[in-house]
Amino acid sequence: MSRSSTPHHEPRRRLALRLAVPAAGLLLLTGCFSGSTGSGGEVASVTETDATEGTGARLRIAHLQPPRSGFSPLTDDAFKMARWSNVETLVTLDDDGDAQPLLATAWSQVDPTTWRFEVRQGVRFHDGQPMTAAAVVGSLAAAAAAAPPPRILDGVDLSAEVDPSAPEGAVLVRTAQPDPLLPQRLSSPQLAVMSPAAYSTDAAGKTVVDPVRHATGPFVLTAVNGTSSATLDRFEGYWGEPAAAAGIDAAFVPDGTARAAALRTGTADVVEAVPAGQASLLDPALLHEVKMPRTNTLYLNTSRGAFADPAVRAAAREAVDARTIVDTVYEGRADVAQGLLGPALPWTADRPRRTPSVAPAGAADGKTITIGTFTDRAELPEVAVQLQAQLEAAGFTVRQDVRDYAQIEADALAGRFDAFVLSRATVLDSGDPVAYLASDFSCGGSFNLSQFCDAGVDAAIAEAAATPAGPERRAAVLEAERLVLEADAAVPLLHERVLQGEQPGVTGAVRDPRERALVTTGTRVGAAAA
Repeated sequence: MSRSSTPHHEPRRRLALRLAVPAAGLLLLTGCFSGSTGSGGEVASVTETDATEGTGARLRIAHLQPPRSGFSPLTDDAFKMARWSNVETLVTLDDDGDAQPLLATAWSQVDPTTWRFEVRQGVRFHDGQPMTAAAVVGSLAAAAAAAPPPRILDGVDLSAEVDPSAPEGAVLVRTAQPDPLLPQRLSSPQLAVMSPAAYSTDAAGKTVVDPVRHATGPFVLTAVNGTSSATLDRFEGYWGEPAAAAGIDAAFVPDGTARAAALRTGTADVVEAVPAGQASLLDPALLHEVKMPRTNTLYLNTSRGAFADPAVRAAAREAVDARTIVDTVYEGRADVAQGLLGPALPWTADRPRRTPSVAPAGAADGKTITIGTFTDRAELPEVAVQLQAQLEAAGFTVRQDVRDYAQIEADALAGRFDAFVLSRATVLDSGDPVAYLASDFSCGGSFNLSQFCDAGVDAAIAEAAATPAGPERRAAVLEAERLVLEADAAVPLLHERVLQGEQPGVTGAVRDPRERALVTTGTRVGAAAA
């Protein structure tokens, strides 16, 4: 944690820390890209020529976070597989968040709670089996029955069946309540269509999903090396345009300094989330800034501890100086938050005026709080340091608990911290922020770090969820946001701009604000791409 406590007025020490990448870490990172697993499971070397020339070259990617759930598509790991063009869903989203065909070629609403999706013909899974309407139903049923359910299905009672009028070509998807955004919901990578052979049941009766060779995308996942790396090869039987790259060698590199070093030394072709603090050490031509629908937020535990008192929450909100955090930790490469939803969603500029409560004098005095956060995002420990100083200046006594995300998530979800600093994608799943609001701030939300439950907020979220896409839905979303913020369940700090690193020979890498696309069939590396 020494990096996180480095004062920003000590540039020499900070520079030394940025450059001090352990030799062992560099060797490990290099090793992650040193070879690939062939389609038969054998290890095939990647020569220097292979890595730099020709349209068939393999892509080397340094990712931010390791898999958390063995690449189960029912979890957030599905988004990594989507970024590799490994898993596919019935629909995809365009830049405006509107649903477009993918494994479904068309859809229509049969009645208020039933939608009909026509299944694309001629698709094969990576294990060679044909994708049928029954296989689509099986994947959706597995997701609906999962415990806990995929985040995109929070509060949604979903079922699916083969359309009896077209048993080979269509499925009917039903929800207990009308769901005007069902097509967008089905774009979530957590609802990817997998081969029936991917699913099994463990001794406890829980569904287990094996992702290796069981999806439909242009790249087939052939090997997973724990939380260190993964290997994918081009799928020659892909139903669409074949991939330009021969495969993908992915390494999981939580340390931001090591990711930056991989970009600087050419060890990786594409690097996720280069820390803002490393930008000055890199060639600007290698960095591409993407304004993200991702908010860095201080969640306050509303159910127990000091922040169960609304006056103390107000005192914390008044103590926070987000501008200082943006200018120091992010070196200006972020936007000070005006709400939970940021400028990547332009319509949020029309949000209603809020009337925040005023903390009584001395509300923070004598209050001891613990702030939790994680090291996987290099800036977050430094944000916690800044927050500690700001809150202590207001009268709080502050402790920190900083760990790897995998080690801290369970405690955070259980409400064992007074406050938690999180970088959160707000339209990750359906391209619409209602799912985020329901997950994070409804009474039954599965990611409710604030332990927040308010009938008025639940009603506002429900109204937004029931409103068709368009201006009225957006207004309902902003009303729900207003109620959450007036309750001080969370203090939004800033909206991130992610720095994606790309070597000069890389073309076609997607700079996706939703963080669900990175490599497509057109992505390539090498002399032929220049």
